[in-house]
Amino acid sequence: MDKIIKDPSAMDGKDSSNLRGDPITNDRYFCKDFMAKEWEHMWTKVWLLAGREVQIKEPGDYLVHDLMKESVIIVRQKDGSIRGFYNSCAHRGQRLVECNSSQDSFRCPYHDWQYGLNGEVIGCPDEDDYPQGSPVGKIKLVEVRVDTWDGFIFYTMNDEAPELLEYLDPITEIYKNHNFKDQIRAQWVRVELDVNWKFFCDNFNESYHTRFVHPQVPSVIDQDHFTSRYEIFPKGHARIIQMGRPSLRDRIKEDEVHPFKMILEDWGIDVGKYPDYETLSEQGWIDLKKAKRKLYKEKGYHHYENLTDEELTESPFQFVFPNIAMGVQADGCILLNWFPHPTDPEKCFFDLWDMGYPIGGSAKGIGKTGRDTDQEFTSTSAGIGKKDRDTDQEFISRTKVNPVKLQEVELDFRDYDNGKGVEDLWDHVVYQDWKLTDGARLGLRSKGYQEPYLAAQETRVRYFHETLHDYLNSKPPR
Repeated sequence: MDKIIKDPSAMDGKDSSNLRGDPITNDRYFCKDFMAKEWEHMWTKVWLLAGREVQIKEPGDYLVHDLMKESVIIVRQKDGSIRGFYNSCAHRGQRLVECNSSQDSFRCPYHDWQYGLNGEVIGCPDEDDYPQGSPVGKIKLVEVRVDTWDGFIFYTMNDEAPELLEYLDPITEIYKNHNFKDQIRAQWVRVELDVNWKFFCDNFNESYHTRFVHPQVPSVIDQDHFTSRYEIFPKGHARIIQMGRPSLRDRIKEDEVHPFKMILEDWGIDVGKYPDYETLSEQGWIDLKKAKRKLYKEKGYHHYENLTDEELTESPFQFVFPNIAMGVQADGCILLNWFPHPTDPEKCFFDLWDMGYPIGGSAKGIGKTGRDTDQEFTSTSAGIGKKDRDTDQEFISRTKVNPVKLQEVELDFRDYDNGKGVEDLWDHVVYQDWKLTDGARLGLRSKGYQEPYLAAQETRVRYFHETLHDYLNSKPPR
C-alpha cells in the first residue's frame, strides 16, 4: 500500500503483494445470481458515464442513458446547469422518452402528464380529479445526481456516493492538461457482443496480450513490460504508461515502411542519422519530444500548449472503475465504455469513441501518425504497417485507414453479426479484441477453468476483481 510511483496515491501496479489474492471464480462471467449482486451492490453505487456535454448544449437538450433495468434522462436546464431524472413517470411509472432529443418539456405517452425541465409536474388531464390534491407543482420526477468532468457527463444512483471528482481522484489531476472537452468525438460505434462485460475489464487492465493480438501496435508504442510503468489507484482505477516509440523486441522487416520513421519525418527529423534500430527508437523518441515542442505552434497543434514533454510522447492507458478505458495521447483519445446486457450475463454492449483535436482551429483532424489529414480524422488505434494474422492483409499508414470527418457524431448502433457489421473496423485494435469474445465466453464456462495464473504485469486484473468484491460485500473500496 505504501509503494509510491508518481502520483502520491498510486501503488505499484506490478506488485501483487499489495493485494489480498482473492479467488477469481468463473461464475462471475455467466451466473445470473452474480449479475444480480453486481446490480444491487455495485452498478447502483458508482458513478457512470452518460455522455458528453456537447450533446446537450442548449436548454431542453437531453440524453437518455439506459443501464440494465434502469433508464435516466439527463437534461440541460434553462440556467445552463445539468440535472438528471429517472425515466419513469411519477404517475404510474411509464417511460417518458426513448432517445436523445430536445424539447421544452416532457409528456408521458400514457396519460399525458407534463413535466418541466426541472422534473416538476406542470400539467395533467383532469387536474381537479385528485382527492389528495393536484399533482401540478407538487409531484416531481425522482432525481439522480449528475456531475461533469472536462466535458464528460456522469451520474450516480447513489445519494451517498462521494462527489464525482473525489471518486475519480487522481485521474482528473493526472490528465488536467489534455482538455478532453476540446476534443471532437468523430466516431461513436456501439455493438452487442456475446461475452460478459468483465471480460473487457480484464482485457483492458493488462497489455500482456498486445503484441500477439495487436501486432501493429509495438511499432509505435513500446510494449516491453520492463520499460512500462504500472499504477493502481484508490477506488479501483488503474493505468499503464508506455513510451510512444517502437518496442526493441519487435522489428518490422527492412522492406516495410516503418510508421515511427514516418512520425519522425513529419516533424522534420532526419531518420537517416540513426545508425541502428535501437538508436532510432531511443534517441528518435527524445528527438521527437524536442521537435514537437519546437514546431507545434507553426503546425497549428495548439492543444500541445499545456502538455508536458512526457505527455507529448507517452501513451498512458487509463482504466476507470468499473467500465471505462481511455487511451490518452497527445493528439486525441480513444475512449471505450462497455456495460452489461439487461438480462443475459453472457452478453454486453460496447461503445467505441474515437476523439481528436482540430488543428489550428480548423476542421482538420490529426491522424495517428501525426500527419495532417485534410479535414479528416483517422481512428487513433487503426492499423500501422503490419499484416493481420487472420486476413494476411497489409495495414497501411494510419492516416489512410478509414478516415472520417472530424465532427461530433451521433451514436451508430451496429449489428455485430460475427464481425460482418463492422467491416470498416477490421483494422482497429478494438475489433481485434472483439474477435476474442466467443472463445472467452466458452472457455470461461469450462470445467477446465482454474484460478488465473497471473503475471506481475497482470496485477491490475486482480485489483479490479478485488474492488468489485469490496462492492459486493458492501465494503468501501480501498
